[in-house]
Amino acid sequence: MTTNTSSRVKPAVLDKNAEVLIHRSLWMDAVRRFSRNRLAMFGLVVITSLVLLAIFADILAPYPLDKVFLTKRASTLPFVYPEHPLGLDQSTRDYLSRLIHGARTSLFVGLAVPFISFLVGVPLGALSGYVGGKVDFAIQRVVDVATAIPPLLFALFLLSALGSGVSNVIFVLAVTGWIEPTRLTRAQFLAYREKEFVLSARALGSGDLRIILQHILPNAMSPLLVSFTFAIPLAIFAEAGLSFLGIGITEPTASWGKMVGSGIGNSIRVYYHIALFPTILVALTMLGFSFVGDGLQEALDPHRSR
Repeated sequence: MTTNTSSRVKPAVLDKNAEVLIHRSLWMDAVRRFSRNRLAMFGLVVITSLVLLAIFADILAPYPLDKVFLTKRASTLPFVYPEHPLGLDQSTRDYLSRLIHGARTSLFVGLAVPFISFLVGVPLGALSGYVGGKVDFAIQRVVDVATAIPPLLFALFLLSALGSGVSNVIFVLAVTGWIEPTRLTRAQFLAYREKEFVLSARALGSGDLRIILQHILPNAMSPLLVSFTFAIPLAIFAEAGLSFLGIGITEPTASWGKMVGSGIGNSIRVYYHIALFPTILVALTMLGFSFVGDGLQEALDPHRSR
């Protein structure tokens, strides 16, 4: 009795083109879910507007950053002078121009700090979670020691030693900001390193670096991307807090946090605009990034979608 070999069921083979199509469809579904989230789209519009405001600050600001109007009264309320719709600050500088330039400083710090933190934390977490053993033990002990140090006190100590300024603020916040991405990346690698597709790739002869970059890291990108989005407003808020204490951004650089700090005092009941407008902008920025982060979390994890 002969067997017809052509009638046998052949195992399905998933080629690279099919994998690419499936990967693209998953991301397209995530984009579709994100676009249907109204709060996320509102946050995206707010962030885009603030980014454009920061990029074109030199063009949009009606006056230069440090131009002083000596013939006019300091701390002038809004609409007292038609050419200064948001008034003047304590140094008789146009407050609208200071707010526009402050967007550049705050967003630059907010984006630079998470970028540096994840640039350090992701490789450390990947190494800790994938290799394990003594390497994992050593890295986690460093993380434990860094966690035990109060971030604010450590930032105050470093800024007191290094001095104020944008670059020093970014460095100080990044020094304490790598801990969370390290822990998150380690948890993701611990969860994926024993999965079937990783074991199959290892059995086929794939090296450790290829497994990390092509198999584990792409699957771990969703929570890392969401965490990065939430880290941006936290960095902006931290910069605002340090500038409020007077050890953050120095003159003549404009910063929303420093503007809030300079507006707090006995004259706040009269010259309310000095602290009110930058506070609103900081809150709006944090709200926009929070909405985008929530939207990404729901879009990249369909089980969390409403």
